[in-house]
Amino acid sequence: MSKLRFNITMSLDGFVAGPNQSLENPLGEGGVRLHDWAFALEAWRKANGQDGGEVNASTSVVEESLANIGAYIMGRNMFGGGSGPWPDDPWNGWWGANPPYHVPVFVLTNHARQPLSMEGGTTFNFVTDGIESTLEQAKEAAGDKDVMLSGGANVAQQYLAAELIDEMELHVVPLFLRDGARLFDNLRNDPELEQVRSIEAPGVTHLKYRVVK
Repeated sequence: MSKLRFNITMSLDGFVAGPNQSLENPLGEGGVRLHDWAFALEAWRKANGQDGGEVNASTSVVEESLANIGAYIMGRNMFGGGSGPWPDDPWNGWWGANPPYHVPVFVLTNHARQPLSMEGGTTFNFVTDGIESTLEQAKEAAGDKDVMLSGGANVAQQYLAAELIDEMELHVVPLFLRDGARLFDNLRNDPELEQVRSIEAPGVTHLKYRVVK
């Protein structure tokens, strides 16, 4: 059965992006440093069309996170382009002409827009009727494969509150951002989690949980 998996990097004080996010600085001040552990990996670089890189304890975690994914879900902020109605010449994402997803991506937004097809099999679909409809469409597109919830914090909070997430993996880095988008703010419930594993790696600790339903 298809699962909704959630995978995100978080600072030690709970932030997934720094303060003052903008088009020029989408992860906020200091936010890019959250992902230094991944940028150096051969597995990450290969998935993003780059050569070289390291192999360490994080390699299998990244490879697993990319496996068996048939669709992605993300929020408008993660896709980018600012808030409000889409302009006549709309934003096409942070990833260039060939985004790293290669499967359908469903973007939660309040403003309708036609699907955006990119190179490499990535199509961004813009959904305006809530998280349940978005998940239903993503699961239909994914078929027997899983759906990956990519973030950001607000969207993750909505799916956690609705008890729709099946697995959650947090990549915790020894970094204090002190401000920005905190992952677990505004939760309206207390999801029950069962720890699946903990992996220590250079610059990061990977914590995987199953959400008990």
